[in-house]
Amino acid sequence: MFESVLVANRGEIARRVFRTCRELGIRTVAIYTALDADAPHVRDADEAVEVASYLDADAVVAAAAEAGAEAIHPGYGFLSERAEFARAVAKAGLTWVGPTPEVIEQMGRKDAAREIAVAAGVPVVPRGEDSPYPLLVKAAAGGGGKGMRIVRSPEELDEARAAAAREALSAFGDETLLIEKYVERGRHIEVQVFGDTHGNVIHLFERDCSVQRRHQKVIEEAPAPTLTDEQRNLVLTSAVALARQVDYTGAGTVEFLLDEASGEAYFLEMNTRLQVEHPVTEEAVRIDGAAADLVALQLRVAAGEPLGIAQDDVRIDGHAIEVRVYAEDAFEGFLPQAGRTSIVRWPGSARVEHALEGEQVVSTAYDPMLAKVIVHGADREEARTAMVKALDATAVLGLTTNTGFLRVLAASDAFRDAEIDTAWLDRNEVPAPDPEVPRALVAWVSAMLSAASDTTTPFRADGWRLAGSPAPTVVDLDRSVTVDRPSGRVDDHVVRQLSAADHVLVAIVDGVRHWAVINVQPGLAEIVHQGHRFDFSPPDRVAGAAAHHSDGAVEAKMPGTVIDVRVQVGDTVDEGQVLGVMEAMKMEVSLKAPFAGTVTVVGASAGSQVPLGSELFVVEPTDD
Repeated sequence: MFESVLVANRGEIARRVFRTCRELGIRTVAIYTALDADAPHVRDADEAVEVASYLDADAVVAAAAEAGAEAIHPGYGFLSERAEFARAVAKAGLTWVGPTPEVIEQMGRKDAAREIAVAAGVPVVPRGEDSPYPLLVKAAAGGGGKGMRIVRSPEELDEARAAAAREALSAFGDETLLIEKYVERGRHIEVQVFGDTHGNVIHLFERDCSVQRRHQKVIEEAPAPTLTDEQRNLVLTSAVALARQVDYTGAGTVEFLLDEASGEAYFLEMNTRLQVEHPVTEEAVRIDGAAADLVALQLRVAAGEPLGIAQDDVRIDGHAIEVRVYAEDAFEGFLPQAGRTSIVRWPGSARVEHALEGEQVVSTAYDPMLAKVIVHGADREEARTAMVKALDATAVLGLTTNTGFLRVLAASDAFRDAEIDTAWLDRNEVPAPDPEVPRALVAWVSAMLSAASDTTTPFRADGWRLAGSPAPTVVDLDRSVTVDRPSGRVDDHVVRQLSAADHVLVAIVDGVRHWAVINVQPGLAEIVHQGHRFDFSPPDRVAGAAAHHSDGAVEAKMPGTVIDVRVQVGDTVDEGQVLGVMEAMKMEVSLKAPFAGTVTVVGASAGSQVPLGSELFVVEPTDD
């Protein structure tokens, strides 16, 4: 086994690999950019080396040599599926923790992988522009939903191709596209495979990743809840056959699309790396009765050891579910968010893979995924219930995340009954959480704040200053406060307990117990309830006046880069016409005219970095 390993990544996946390395007695080396100098993954490693960019292959290899690392683990994303990087690692005399560069090249391209799948006897998706609409335009060189567009009519094809090509070029450096049949209602099923250098290939069963938005996974689970025995056998044997076809080594994932209408399963692609959702397999799979550790298996295979596992040694035990916590506003079009966290609380009842803590800056420079929350149960319903409870105990303040959206989704009848397909979120609206109870709780705390003479409450008018006079850690209360509700009802809410140390509020509202994390200071009123962040802070009157625009203003709904400006001042535009395009976290958003009229303001040029809320265009409506 290696004595030292460098992880060519950041965030939660770097921390995940470090954890297994520590258990195996391997010295760990982190890399970091100036933006990440104080990041949690840097503190977790035994040694850390600064690089200019996580995408600079030469710098990463040089960092490994400088630190005396013997092997490089790429994690996922960044350089993990770059064959030239794997070759550079080997050329430097280091060990690459992954498949060979030749296999990465073959399977990393969807067009080449398709031909290999056909040769292995694996069913593939029908392709071609001559197929009936809708079609799917997708990047040949990557995944993760980047460079992918659904086309429902011939008129949309050219625009979809152009947008997908731009996104693919930005994300993967390759604008080659594929056009295939689009399955309206399908399930995303993927199989975890492992191969070693001794010719052994096994599967570790399947995962269901059908809960997606914009082709990006949101919730994953193992095993897949809706497969028939025949379908399960087809995807498992097909995945192993494909891995054998290319002499696969290490961890890989073979993805399939199950057409719910016909029951047919089609090969989609193979990911030649560890997957984001690998923890659900680790939680649900037992090898000789012990929990699986996919990172440990990766390291052993890379070190030349045989897997030492027969297929019959691998079994499913219960059910596991994982959710991805993103920096995004799920109830406003999943727009990326950025900013500084204030308070961060992770549930103690779940496995949490994260690299996010309080007072940490989240920028748009990297992927918006902040954490993964994983639970296990004896069956699917037990796991689902555990996930709802875990999300209830998750709180991120200061920054908007999708945690409340995940909680609503996990508690929904549709997810409970496993009715969600890959396009379900495109067809259905997930209701935003009701602000009524959170508003009542904030009103109660605000009322306590105003009673500055009351020294028994931890919510005091000192603004939670660290230098302020100490407050009791926990105060037991039995007080009622009358709050006017938007519905017109007036109720008494009894607050039972406040914890000043961690801003936790436990309350009985209308006979129901509620747990929340709350931060009320002069000018600030923020609460996380059932995972969702509500900001009831009073508006800044000066900033509010400065931010006032006409009804025809088109603002940046996320911080990012303007990559295309299509109009000039004086141009006449139609309602819905694209005025420009923004990009943040590798996602494009078209900025459209709110109505027909004349462009009177163009506030940015292509290449401009703009903050959230920037006025980019103003359209003056026509007289009619």
